[in-house]
Amino acid sequence: MATGTAELKTFEYKVRDQAGKTVSGTLDAPSQSTVAEKLRQMGYSPITISEQRPSALKKEISIPGLGGKVGLKDLAVFSRQFATMINSGLSLIRALNILAEQTDNTKLAEIVSQVRSDVEEGQPLAASLAKHEVFPKLYVAMVRAGETAGNLDDVLVRIAETLEADLELRRKVKSALTYPVVVLALAVLCVIIMLIFIVPTFVGMFQSLGGELPLPTKILLVMSNFMQSFWYIVLLAPIAVWQGFKRARKYPAVRYRLDQIKLKAPVFGPLFHKLALARFARNLSGLLRAGVPILSALDIPSETVNNGVVGDALDEVRDSVEEGEAVSAPLENHGVFPPMTVQMLAVGEETGQMDLMLEKIAEFYDQEVKATTESLTAMLEPIMIAVLGGLVGAMVIALYMPMFKIFELIGQQ
Repeated sequence: MATGTAELKTFEYKVRDQAGKTVSGTLDAPSQSTVAEKLRQMGYSPITISEQRPSALKKEISIPGLGGKVGLKDLAVFSRQFATMINSGLSLIRALNILAEQTDNTKLAEIVSQVRSDVEEGQPLAASLAKHEVFPKLYVAMVRAGETAGNLDDVLVRIAETLEADLELRRKVKSALTYPVVVLALAVLCVIIMLIFIVPTFVGMFQSLGGELPLPTKILLVMSNFMQSFWYIVLLAPIAVWQGFKRARKYPAVRYRLDQIKLKAPVFGPLFHKLALARFARNLSGLLRAGVPILSALDIPSETVNNGVVGDALDEVRDSVEEGEAVSAPLENHGVFPPMTVQMLAVGEETGQMDLMLEKIAEFYDQEVKATTESLTAMLEPIMIAVLGGLVGAMVIALYMPMFKIFELIGQQ
């Protein structure tokens, strides 16, 4: 019990395995003797064991809050490498040890090292992974099923494929959203530059002209004066709105309402809908193929579709299945699941190949997401250019309207 509360240190070791090959690595333990004991239990003959001292450079660059995020790409690479090592015949502990050393992401490397220590102490891999939030429930459930069935390497490959497919979907959505966001930001920047730097240069000329200024010019001057006097409000307002939005999303009712709006949005709604359906189908397919029971499998996709409306529908489907209904029957009662999806699932249930049918559904919606993003980009490009040109053009016209009026008066004389 004392060692359980002792501070863990990282030790570097060099050992000789049963084949006489020299192996080196690191191990977290409270003392050097504990490391030696663990290594002997693993079948190694210790050569050297020394406490690892972090270099000055590592201390300098280890800044809290930076480099501490583990993304889907990191997990996908980790899973594929892990699968390759297991398939090659390496033990879990040795594979985790190698991964902890070669993983580029420092946060993930620390977590893998902790997982390795737990596995060395006899804990199952899935239970060790479940202690860390970076591994989603989908990941842990599939690993647990793989451990039970004895096909962990195959399951890890499926996990990597699932994560890579999700990354590709996100990339496609980002590509569709990036262009309008960039053009909108450019338009706002142009307006700010004109109001702060260009419009004021015309004020003296307008005063020398005398007479009544046109209404658009008056509005432009008021906006320019406001920007020059209260520029900090314009700078802080978007930050405040964004922070307020992030806080509001923490409330389930607000988040659910925003998810409803996302699905019904006139331009991007169909894209978000197809994205949620693709995630649902792929995640459920992966769980079923890994050997997770249908009721347990239905618990997880509702948390991974990133949409409360679709998630709630899946929760209701799970309740219906628990009462003895088929999966396709309750799906039909929810408008978020198109008839084609329901019919394909019904066929999958009848033929006993629901996992394969779900995979086909996921592939179909992957293609739909790709086609939708391409059409959105093609449609939005001319619209955004027209908006930007119209906005700048309107401001230029408002600036020159007083001079047009003077020219008109001169022409009448």
